[in-house]
Amino acid sequence: MDNSQGNNQWDAVIRPRKGWFDIDIKGLIRYRDLIFLMVKRNFTVLYKQTILGPAWVVIQPLLTTLVFTVVFGNLAGLPTDGVPKFLFYMAGNVMWHFFSQCLTVTSDTFIKNSRLFGKVYFPRLVMPFATVMTEMINFAVQFALFLIFVAIYAARPDSGVAPNWQLILLTPLLLVQLGILGLGFGIIISAMTTKYRDLAMLVTFGVHLWMYGTPVTYSTSMIAEKFPQLLGLYMLNPITPIIELFRAAYLGVPRYSYGYNLLSVVVTAVVFVVGVILFSRIEKTFMDTI
Repeated sequence: MDNSQGNNQWDAVIRPRKGWFDIDIKGLIRYRDLIFLMVKRNFTVLYKQTILGPAWVVIQPLLTTLVFTVVFGNLAGLPTDGVPKFLFYMAGNVMWHFFSQCLTVTSDTFIKNSRLFGKVYFPRLVMPFATVMTEMINFAVQFALFLIFVAIYAARPDSGVAPNWQLILLTPLLLVQLGILGLGFGIIISAMTTKYRDLAMLVTFGVHLWMYGTPVTYSTSMIAEKFPQLLGLYMLNPITPIIELFRAAYLGVPRYSYGYNLLSVVVTAVVFVVGVILFSRIEKTFMDTI
């Protein structure tokens, strides 16, 4: 600062961020190295003092898929669009697990990291973004396992598995959309739980209910056949078109209008923007209420 001529010339001016749209995107980019460090930390904390360690990434979807196959495929006899039951449920389970983990883990960002946030400054969005990147790595392992089973079944001429190579090219876009959707809902809930703690208790229960409103354990064609009047409303679930397109790409099951996928993208964008704005607004004052 130079006061020789009576003029205050400051090198930097620090002001509080108060606007709803005052989001520090540049700061988030500058702290990208911290994001990768948080991803490493997430892995270390998640599998620390476990017997099987990262093997749980593979074991969990396998066990869940086996349960779905026995309960919904064999006992309940739900149709799977002519493809093997195990592969049908694994496709839905892998996608749903990625989304649900992104949502549930990011939903307690403020509460779980309150002590860290109170000691040092960094863009708070680093934490939920690191969570999504961690879950993407877990998804990559589960997806590789899924591809192995797809290759095994596709090699059998009577399996009914017929991958659509054109739709397979959309896989990265589906993954990014699903991650953004889970991140958007998660940070909305995280922002709201700073004032309403009981929302955190409802997240796990709500996610389980949401799963049964999504074609994870049954096919959309069953809804179209038994409840055709509800199909349009059912497809408004933004995750439904994503899972259906994923199954159509790798298993060759019937798919529905691409208009629903476009609507899903619009909903995803709205949820993400609203979530980021609300999160950035709450992060300025959450230490006073948490």
